[in-house]
Amino acid sequence: MCLSAASVILSPYGEKPKSRLGSWPEAPNPTVLTHKMTTPTHLEIPLRDATRQKYLNYAMSVITSRALPDVRDGQKPVQRRILYAMYHDLRLLPEKKQLKCAKVVGEVLGNYHPHGDSAVYDAMVRMAQDFSLRTPLVDGHGNFGSLDGDSAAAYRYTEARLRPFAVTLLEEIDQETVDFTETFDAVREEPRVLPARAPVLLANGATGIAVGIATNIPPHNLHELVDACVMLIEKKRTPLTEILRKIKGPDFPTGGEILNTKEELRSIYETGRGAIRLRGTYKLEGRGKKKNIIITSIPYMVKKQDLVGKIRDLALDKKIPQIVDVRDESTDDVRVVLELKSGAETDKVLAYIYKTTDLSTNFNVNLTCLVPMSGTDVAAPRQMGLIGMLKHFCDFRFQTTQRRFEFELRKLQERIHILNGFVKIFDDLDQAIAIIRSSSGKKDAATGLMEFFLIDDVQAAAILELMLYRIASLEIQRIREELAEKQARADAISKILSSDARLWTVVKKDLKEVASAHGNRRRTFVVKPNAADLVEVSDDDFIIDEDQFVTLSAAGRVKRVGKIASIDKVPVKQGDSLVAVAAGSTRDCILFLSNKGVAYTARINDIPATRGFGDPIQKLFRFKDGERVIAMLSLDPRSIGNIKAAESDDLCPEVHGAAIASTGHGLRFALWPFAEPSKVSGRKFARVADGGEIVAAFAIEGDETMICVSEKARALLCAVEELKYLEGTGRGVYVLKVAAGDRVIAATVASEPHKGLTAVTNAGATHNINARRYRVTGRAGKGIQIIKRGSFVRVEQPELVATPLKRTRRK
Repeated sequence: MCLSAASVILSPYGEKPKSRLGSWPEAPNPTVLTHKMTTPTHLEIPLRDATRQKYLNYAMSVITSRALPDVRDGQKPVQRRILYAMYHDLRLLPEKKQLKCAKVVGEVLGNYHPHGDSAVYDAMVRMAQDFSLRTPLVDGHGNFGSLDGDSAAAYRYTEARLRPFAVTLLEEIDQETVDFTETFDAVREEPRVLPARAPVLLANGATGIAVGIATNIPPHNLHELVDACVMLIEKKRTPLTEILRKIKGPDFPTGGEILNTKEELRSIYETGRGAIRLRGTYKLEGRGKKKNIIITSIPYMVKKQDLVGKIRDLALDKKIPQIVDVRDESTDDVRVVLELKSGAETDKVLAYIYKTTDLSTNFNVNLTCLVPMSGTDVAAPRQMGLIGMLKHFCDFRFQTTQRRFEFELRKLQERIHILNGFVKIFDDLDQAIAIIRSSSGKKDAATGLMEFFLIDDVQAAAILELMLYRIASLEIQRIREELAEKQARADAISKILSSDARLWTVVKKDLKEVASAHGNRRRTFVVKPNAADLVEVSDDDFIIDEDQFVTLSAAGRVKRVGKIASIDKVPVKQGDSLVAVAAGSTRDCILFLSNKGVAYTARINDIPATRGFGDPIQKLFRFKDGERVIAMLSLDPRSIGNIKAAESDDLCPEVHGAAIASTGHGLRFALWPFAEPSKVSGRKFARVADGGEIVAAFAIEGDETMICVSEKARALLCAVEELKYLEGTGRGVYVLKVAAGDRVIAATVASEPHKGLTAVTNAGATHNINARRYRVTGRAGKGIQIIKRGSFVRVEQPELVATPLKRTRRK
């Protein structure tokens, strides 16, 4: 089936409009469509073909005209247009006064880049940030953002001009060194690439996401890049190992340290892909046992404000109790002070900060850029190695240098041609003056000069434009000197152009001049692991070992408190009530079992400590709709006992779990798999049938009595060991076979005959159900009918007790 994805109206005069989707069919009998309008004809195109073509057009536009930089000048189209407009149209050279960025943005939008103003201004801001680019291109005046992540002020408040380094990308633009193409409106022209005199792509790096393609190129040191280019020029087949003696690795504008080995860096630069392990630097200040950690640099593209906030949160949450205070004392240089307690182990503190914050991060290298295709004007995306990128740039510099000399030679030859005409008339100046005086006009004078002195029309026109003072003897001598100078320069250029070796020598000289003028020392260093790297730390190392109580309310609010004098005095919201209290060390975990058969584990130290009502448990975990906690267990061995797996496969752990579902199924399961903190999505401990849910779960030792009751007032008591112990997740076996329309509403386990549960009927009466009053049977029965009329609506909550644990396990 063909859907109408595109249509055209054929001209009544038989003209065929152009199509971006392909050629149009011939118009039927165009000769008869001269005086009479006909019904529009629609072209039927399959929707699949139309959408595919449109998407490919869009994808290629994003790849080649927006997101990826060119390997030759290192610029994306928007960056190239900004620089060209500032240089060619606005003449915002380094020595000129800065101009409002609004004017620059308007110039770029109106003439070259018909996209959003934010796209242009954001690109311009980044080119001015010395913490984003290793060698910035724009000299910004005003608020252009900060290392803290602050955004720049609006373009009506800021001003800008080009930096000297940007001029090296543009100063040869008027010497026909690169090709030009029409702008979007075909009114003017813009360069396809800039005649960059430095490998800017690797010097400043680039990041971008296109359609199905991305790039992430780290910045490098300009001196090292130029040295590597010179090495490749002198020896075309220089191996990567030799190149890496010059290029030590990325050189980020924010400094830092690289932890990769030489082998890892070689692999990254060979394949064009890999991860750079980067971290901030620090120093220690203080004497004796009282020392402070001073962070002196942060990783590239990390917001300092977020990093300081993260470290401050860790200190406030007592996850790094050795930190007393966190202060950001940065000015132009980074200085973040971590004030430590006396005697604190700085290596452990640093190791934990590196492990849990962005002070240590990865920069994922992806050396993808646009590479010109041989014999065409098209540049295609390609992932390259370091040597490939350097060679492409060197070849580009060779071509631009050659074209620059060819342009200069042509201009010299044009001037020499004119100067030769001057010299000819200077040999017989009186005759030239006589011819001009006797002529009837400019054209007649030019004809007379050409015939007598055997010169062409260009020379004759230049002679006629010559000012009278130039025929003075001193001026004539100067013209002769200029001719000799121009001729010597033309001969020198001809010599250079006649030899590739001489051209390469000029390329090397230009590169060295740029590096000398704009290069600086390396900021990022490749280092070996230090003491902080060799220290292994865990969350336990920075948790103060103290006993706490965790409380859970019926509304799902959880909190941690140090002491509970009385359960009645624990604050809860109006209409809410406590349903569980557990004690344990801050280094141990707390286990929450939900009605969906999911176990969620958190370290007790991570439970929010507050004197208020507590936080919703959904802040810690990702619950599903209708999910709620039905049991809370402390995994502190002093509270729960030994939950470790038994040595024999035939035996279950000494302490394990039991659960009952509303469908009457029950199971036993191990608790030790849930002893470590879980992800926010939790881990399954039981499978629940459709329409059912877990109604109760406990920690058991296996010798207890299971008591469960149904909504229709039936109860069953059986030995808990009759429930099947499952090593994986499952529904288990029937404990109470509920009739149609009935369901289990509550269950408990009791180790003594007089203990059980108290069920409340719909009439408000209560019934104590325990092994002393009712017979213990086997599982999978229909149970005992407790009352003949009515039903159970709920089970009374047992009295909560907050009993402190004895401090015998840890020192």
